[in-house]
Amino acid sequence: MSDLEAEYRLDYFEEEGFRRGQCTECGAHFWTRDPDRETCGEPPCEEYGFIDDPGFDEAYELGEMRERFLSFFEAHDHERIDPYPVAANRWRDDVLLTQASIYDFQPLVTSGETPPPANPLCISQPCIRMQDIDNVGRTGRHTMAFEMMSHTAFNAREDVDDEYAYEGEVYWKEETVAYCDEFFVDMGADPEEITYIEDPWVGGGNAGPAFEVIYKGAELGTLVFMSMSEDPDGEYEMKDGNTYSPMDTYIVDTGYGLERWTWVSQGTPTVYEAVYPDTIAYLKDAAAIDHGEEEEELIHRAAKLAGHLDIDEVEDMDAARDNIADKLGVEPARLHELMRPLEDIYAIADHVRTLAYMFGDGIVPSNVGTGYLARMVLRRTARLIDGLDADVALDDLVDRQAKRLDYENRETIRDIVRSEVRKYEETLERGSRKVEQLAEEYAERGEPIPASQLVEFYDSHGLQPDMVTEIAEDVGARVDEPDDFYSLVASRHDSGDAFDETEETDARLGDLPDTEELYYDDQYRAEFEAVVLDVFERDGEGEDGGPAYDVVLDQTMFYPEGGGQPADHGTLSTDDMTVQVSDVQMRDGVVLHRTDEDPGKGEFVRGQIDMSRRRRLMQHHTATHVIGHAAREVLGSHVRQAGAQKGTDSSRIDISHYDRLSRDEVKAIERVANEIVTDNTVVEQEWPHRNEAESEHGFDLYQGGIPPGETIRLIHVAEDVQACAGTHVKRTGDIGSIRILNTERIQDGVERITFAAGIAALQHDQTQEDYLRETAETFDVAPPEVPETAARFFTEWKERGKRIEELKEQLAEARASGGGGGEEIEIGEWTAVIQRVDADMDELRATANALVDDGKIAVVGGGADGAQFVVGVPDGAPVNAGRVVGELASLVGGGGGGPADFAQGGGPDAEALDDALESAPGILRDAAGA
Repeated sequence: MSDLEAEYRLDYFEEEGFRRGQCTECGAHFWTRDPDRETCGEPPCEEYGFIDDPGFDEAYELGEMRERFLSFFEAHDHERIDPYPVAANRWRDDVLLTQASIYDFQPLVTSGETPPPANPLCISQPCIRMQDIDNVGRTGRHTMAFEMMSHTAFNAREDVDDEYAYEGEVYWKEETVAYCDEFFVDMGADPEEITYIEDPWVGGGNAGPAFEVIYKGAELGTLVFMSMSEDPDGEYEMKDGNTYSPMDTYIVDTGYGLERWTWVSQGTPTVYEAVYPDTIAYLKDAAAIDHGEEEEELIHRAAKLAGHLDIDEVEDMDAARDNIADKLGVEPARLHELMRPLEDIYAIADHVRTLAYMFGDGIVPSNVGTGYLARMVLRRTARLIDGLDADVALDDLVDRQAKRLDYENRETIRDIVRSEVRKYEETLERGSRKVEQLAEEYAERGEPIPASQLVEFYDSHGLQPDMVTEIAEDVGARVDEPDDFYSLVASRHDSGDAFDETEETDARLGDLPDTEELYYDDQYRAEFEAVVLDVFERDGEGEDGGPAYDVVLDQTMFYPEGGGQPADHGTLSTDDMTVQVSDVQMRDGVVLHRTDEDPGKGEFVRGQIDMSRRRRLMQHHTATHVIGHAAREVLGSHVRQAGAQKGTDSSRIDISHYDRLSRDEVKAIERVANEIVTDNTVVEQEWPHRNEAESEHGFDLYQGGIPPGETIRLIHVAEDVQACAGTHVKRTGDIGSIRILNTERIQDGVERITFAAGIAALQHDQTQEDYLRETAETFDVAPPEVPETAARFFTEWKERGKRIEELKEQLAEARASGGGGGEEIEIGEWTAVIQRVDADMDELRATANALVDDGKIAVVGGGADGAQFVVGVPDGAPVNAGRVVGELASLVGGGGGGPADFAQGGGPDAEALDDALESAPGILRDAAGA
């Protein structure tokens, strides 16, 4: 098995006087110009060397450093491209958040299916890494939100044909390291202090050699050379234990952390002071934190050792903190008292920037996906602010960052944060009671509350670990709180993996050509001619368990199910027979027409589409685009499609939104939608290059899913533009009209709008009018008077109900006072009343309560619904009501029970009721031991 050592021996290193060394601390191999260097230079092998001693000629702010990097690579023939959203699931379905610049180009560009927007290119890409959340604030260097600056090149081997979307070599390892070296020197870095650590990269089924670039203790760059794919017979075994072989394409994937470069240029104690100086100053002031010279000096010294607190490297965080305190010559408690508030402030500053990115890019808090991750960050931030005891508003902090990031939807961002804070407070109130109950159980068993239960408390009730600890300690329970708690939570949700949809595919399908799709040429065309290329018999899948047939044609007008639009129906006819087409599906470019009979392989057929069905589907599909656009116009740009299903009688669209839709909002959406319909604008389709479409319209194109291919089909409906494969009307006026039938919240953060279009909308209106007229006739009033009349009837009905209850209580009191004919007996010093009342259970309970209020033991039976009993016992009486009811109910073939003071039960044998009541005195005396 080969290793990658030869891959790291570059001509550039030899020409520039580098040597290969091995770190005496961690054993990693590295390249350096320094003949005396013994360590790799990265913490914990070496301390930060730039704090209070900046590593470059000048100090830069974030914007200045970003421009310096991009301008450098523009000057070296790279094209600058705009950053993508932080919500990576806007253009890919396998991940949720953008965690690296290469995410922008996976999987379509990296696979060679689609060309990159430029080659070579440079970018500064905002990213969010949830797995770093527990390190934020602690290590001095970790941020959850960051920008990854990158220069990237996409290459294909010379010996491959033009099967990939790019060809030839742009540049590879030698040039990449040279660019990196030159940029460092251009910034004023000392070349002898730069080390390149050999660190092979593995991810997503690909691998390759890589360098971590270290300068003055900080990792400032990662140079990945993606050149291998997983192969069980591969030549190279990587650190994940799998083997890999070279790919036809090979990609330069670099990452330079903007925040780290800015930090090193300023030499501040932590990265946070360099990136969030205004936020930190504001929070310190709000929390009344004012350090003296001695404390500032200690903080500076501690910051240089903060790299030793990396949760991924440290097994015992408390021991690591004690070790740092020992090195600084200070008591651990004193160091913790000084650093803990600062760590919380650093985390808050980072988290509010993360939230600004999330909400600015349209993520809506919910219980799934990116929405869950956003909610987790927000709730952790709210808890940290509470711990500071500072009078600051979370929505204001997030808005400050949104302003710096130039987001235009700032008011929506504020609304989202306020709404989430309210929900969080309500959740805490409910969840705290559950924690107390469970903590008491663990305390009784003498066991700590485990980490898995902490995660469950957080997932279900939003309770942070320290809150659970406080509640548990009050009842004497312990908590097993892991240092990486939030990383554990994020790992449960930080995945966008789609469901694996494995479909059985006939081997013959692979030999068939792609079906020519005629339905895009003329979506109103109902007839066509074709040749049957093959027929697949499906035993047991037809009506009554008989066979069905999947017919493959050379071309078709039948639209296959996809994108939430059902398949077309219709017929296929030969000279001898006509078969019904009941379903249409596409498999790997081949369209399968499900029929009830076999038309015959090689036959010439005439296809006939059910145009009434097609037209209604087209109306509803175009209306789906219109409703989605209208919702964004009314509610805000954060609204995105979360799902859709078209139909012939009604359709639905699920949208992301942080609050319930009000009636006024629903009416506004419907009004805007119908204005688009009456404008009667042309519905256009075009097939642009993917990169051109994304550049012009952004990733909102992919509301209904991410299509493959170099060119994509766009549908323009008024101002709405989406990538869409469905069938549509020619003009918006062809929709007819749109009526919203219902809205409901299907999950937190997602609203479902059900609507009807065209004839279906008319039918809905007529049905609603029929309901109104029938109701008006029942009330004997005109239709406009129905609401007022119904309200009056409802009010009168409620008042009558109250009066009936009052009369029942009065009747029960009358019975209890002797007007009911009950039998009174003595049970020791107590009087018991045994009485039959043939009324409902409510009246039986009221009678029993009245007797108990009068200081008597009550046994009340009734035969209105089988045999029923209620037993009531005053405080101090020597009778258990549950036991008495149980014995009485057994005499009528049933059961019952309840507390000692009030119980009820019964059985089906109503004829045995009187005998059971006659047995009651003996049962009472036995129960009382009298």
